[in-house]
Amino acid sequence: MRLIAVGGAALVQGFALLGAETYEDATGEDLERVLADVLRGRDQALIFVESGLVARGGRNLDRVRREGGRIIVSEIPPLDAPESYRPPVEALVTRVLGPSALEERT
Repeated sequence: MRLIAVGGAALVQGFALLGAETYEDATGEDLERVLADVLRGRDQALIFVESGLVARGGRNLDRVRREGGRIIVSEIPPLDAPESYRPPVEALVTRVLGPSALEERT
């Protein structure tokens, strides 16, 4: 299994300490190339991607999401603004359960 981190240098350096393949200061095109390589090799992979790159999307990212199973893409919020990150699942939960489903309760 491949462990891969794609994003800003500060973010992916921590993953390098864990032995991950890292792609620093990556662009959307870099992410697409990494995904194409994983898809071509038929590898299993866990890929951590800075959320801004995932938001841009791409043909290979769409393919990975449709295929499911052997390649898992996990979004990581940017280090300089983690509070601004909203995972895509929030929109789904809000649509299905209503806006109050994500409110904090005391």
